[in-house]
Amino acid sequence: MGYPGDFLNRFGQQADRHARPGDPAQPRPPRFSWVPIRSLAARHRDRIEAHLVALEPGDRYLRFGFPASDEQIRQYVQGIRFDRDEVFGIFNRRLQLIAMAHLAYEPVAQQLPGRPTMVEFGVSVLESARGRGYGARLFDHAVMHARNRGIDSLYIHALSENHAMLRIARNAGAKVERDGGESQAWLKLEPDTIGSQMEAMVEAHAAEMNYQLKRQALRLEEFIDGMQELKQQIGRRGPGSQ
Repeated sequence: MGYPGDFLNRFGQQADRHARPGDPAQPRPPRFSWVPIRSLAARHRDRIEAHLVALEPGDRYLRFGFPASDEQIRQYVQGIRFDRDEVFGIFNRRLQLIAMAHLAYEPVAQQLPGRPTMVEFGVSVLESARGRGYGARLFDHAVMHARNRGIDSLYIHALSENHAMLRIARNAGAKVERDGGESQAWLKLEPDTIGSQMEAMVEAHAAEMNYQLKRQALRLEEFIDGMQELKQQIGRRGPGSQ
């Protein structure tokens, strides 16, 4: 089975992205480096908390805008509205959550008449997983899902020193406004299409399959390690030992 990007390329859908005509062309990683991004649910709160707690102090500061403590992170995770928001994650082969994004949708009750529907984007990547483009991939994935839900604008509130996050926003064509130590970015989203809906379905299926394969491989590895440990224990006891 090919990667989702390969499937969509055959039908010419990859041109239907959030970039608009006239935007400067931005280099993108080749499609064969597709990254499986899995949707997370309320049952994953423990993994989300473990991921955020594992962030270095400086990364916590950039992610939350203040030096969040473990307790503040726990409260944040418990407050995620999975019935309204969307959370996406990237897992390594040990099924550790190494990168995640949170799309926080504006409550309907807070939307003003005539105001475009809006969603706020936040992302975090463990230091050990830096330099692989995971933040940008999660951003693209979030944009696709927001479009498919009929959202008009994606919003980012970040510290002005969070250059990596603001670079991702600018590369996508977002308007960035700086106000001292804080910056705000707004990205106008294109309407959803059959292509964007199809891409979301294909990527979700492929990511889930990838996750299940990793889980089976991890179980097999743990079983083999257990058998080897048992063999070593028997060897240390010697033949005929009770």
